[in-house]
Amino acid sequence: MAKSQPVSLEILAPLRAPITSLPGLGPRLAVLLSRLVGGETVRDVLFHLPVEFVDRRGVSTIKDAKPGAMATLRIEVIRHEPPGRKGQPHRVVIGDASGFGEIVLFHAARLVQFPVGAKLLISGKVEMFADRMTMAHPDYVLNQAQEAGFPWIEPVWPLSAGVVPRIMRRAALGALERLPMLPEWQSASVLKYRGWPGFKAALTALHAPVAIPDDKPAARLAYDELLARQIAFALVRARRRKRAGRALLGDGRLRTAALRRFGFTPTQGQLAALAEIDKDMASPHQMLRLLQGDVGSGKTLVAVLAMLRAVEAGAQAALLAPTEILAKQHYEVLQKISPVPVVFLSGNVKGKARTVILGAIADGSAQMVVGTHAIFQKSVAFHDLALAVIDEQHRFGVDQRLALSAKGEVTDLLVMTATPIPRTLLLTHWGEMEISRITEKPEGRQPITTTMHKLSDLEKVLAAIERAINQGGRVYWVCPLVVESEVLDVTATEMRYAALQARFGAQVAMAHGQMPPEARDAALAEFAAGRCKILVATTVIEVGVDVREANVMVIEHAERFGLAQLHQLRGRVGRGAAKSYCLLLHTDKLGVTSRKRLALLRETEDGFVIADEDHRLRGAGDALGTRQSGLPGYRLADVEKHEDLLPMARQDAEMLLQKDAKLESERGKAVRLLLNLFDQRDAINTLRAG
Repeated sequence: MAKSQPVSLEILAPLRAPITSLPGLGPRLAVLLSRLVGGETVRDVLFHLPVEFVDRRGVSTIKDAKPGAMATLRIEVIRHEPPGRKGQPHRVVIGDASGFGEIVLFHAARLVQFPVGAKLLISGKVEMFADRMTMAHPDYVLNQAQEAGFPWIEPVWPLSAGVVPRIMRRAALGALERLPMLPEWQSASVLKYRGWPGFKAALTALHAPVAIPDDKPAARLAYDELLARQIAFALVRARRRKRAGRALLGDGRLRTAALRRFGFTPTQGQLAALAEIDKDMASPHQMLRLLQGDVGSGKTLVAVLAMLRAVEAGAQAALLAPTEILAKQHYEVLQKISPVPVVFLSGNVKGKARTVILGAIADGSAQMVVGTHAIFQKSVAFHDLALAVIDEQHRFGVDQRLALSAKGEVTDLLVMTATPIPRTLLLTHWGEMEISRITEKPEGRQPITTTMHKLSDLEKVLAAIERAINQGGRVYWVCPLVVESEVLDVTATEMRYAALQARFGAQVAMAHGQMPPEARDAALAEFAAGRCKILVATTVIEVGVDVREANVMVIEHAERFGLAQLHQLRGRVGRGAAKSYCLLLHTDKLGVTSRKRLALLRETEDGFVIADEDHRLRGAGDALGTRQSGLPGYRLADVEKHEDLLPMARQDAEMLLQKDAKLESERGKAVRLLLNLFDQRDAINTLRAG
């Protein structure tokens, strides 16, 4: 492979310039615009793409203008007609060779745009009123000198408070002027096959179109983003394959002892996942594997057995959970089945106890460690960390994952999620990992009867809950997220708590995200211990809370949740021997799509079927809900719309790196710019490290 001088990153400097460098953007507007576009640079403005286009090219006459449609007219101002009384609009009579019409203005300040006798170009939506064409508040009013700046094809960008179309257009055009001609990073064959324009031409076609663009410019830009991420994934995979590691080989004695304590035979799915993990751990390369299992599929047992293999090999293993309550639950499970001592570390472990635990971790006597993000702290030094297991991976950032793996020389990494994720999203968001799936449930898991109820039938639901409590059951009552407001979310929870407390008294407890962690954990502990029978909560109980006596889940306004999240919540019950129920409370007027979604939940407990249907009904961008899943988003790509480009991008990335592992060819140099442009810093650091 012939080497050539790398393209200087200075070529990207105009795109890294702050938004304030664009014309007409002072500090106040810059803050509003940066909030809208999701960043503070010229590049971020360019990556804020229009969602549709308004065609204003067809100059019409007043007579031919169609009611309800957009029209562009060349007119003469005939006269002004002031309002007859307060509250009525101003009217400006206009004319052309075909007849007369009128402009309707509710703000007198705009009258100065229409001096009598002026010949103007106007554009806006027309209606018929009293057999006369009317246009209320035209979008554009231009004299002949101003026509050169008229957007005959007008992009429509997503906007937010304080940023009007005129400001967004000016910023986009200013950003285009700063955009340098960059070397082409896409292969010539792909561009020819797809008929795609160059990078700069694609952005120009969208932000400053001379015709309504087809889908090719947007697809080109989407592919750029997908390719950048797939190259980053491929580089991480390649680094892992090359990186000298250590083979973790065990004799099985600790596993055998743990399974004897566990008392159940692992399922075929658990054994298959464990075999894949064992193969990775036995290889001389670092493991990076995602263990995906449906709610209650037994991922924790697989993780414990993997950890014991590391201990059998003479090393240490750590298990991290995103919350203290989930970490403690894992700790309790490990204590029951692990034949070696387990230590627990969280931010609440202080004083002498903390000192003792840190010492045991440092000298290697603590072979199994369970904890929260406290394990990331610099004060925690492992003697020989060989395996790190992270539960509910999406709740930890990439930086935290890397910080944990850095605590060992070559730490194998196993991440777990109970969120059922469609295969497309797995490829998109965990492309650097090998994937194991557990699709069956362990022996003893109870089926859950799921039913739908109108909110107007609340009294019947309350009566059913009363019967369940009298029979020894426990109930989760989950309140909705109202218009994505934490404040309203808490208000709804507290109101439901008060209403249930009025009926059931001290048997009701409450837990939500705005409570102090100690109070929330105390409420969960009260419920787990059976001192209260009903727990009113937000989705704080979505992940990991394990109360085997809980056998009823009520989800209020179920139509406001994603299917995958509803499935997660339902998985909090059905863990014990008692028959379990999930009651979906919904608005009386349920839409067709919402009814289909809830009906699917009623028909199946298969999280993967549910995830794929959620993906289809809601679209990949919101399949799990960004806030719920923590999946990294895209700026230019729509995973559902551009789904066909994903396998192509993955294959392209692999082929490129097979030919040019260090990205030193002409295309490789351009790809380095692509990686920088899309902030793929892990990939860039991998290249620097060789």
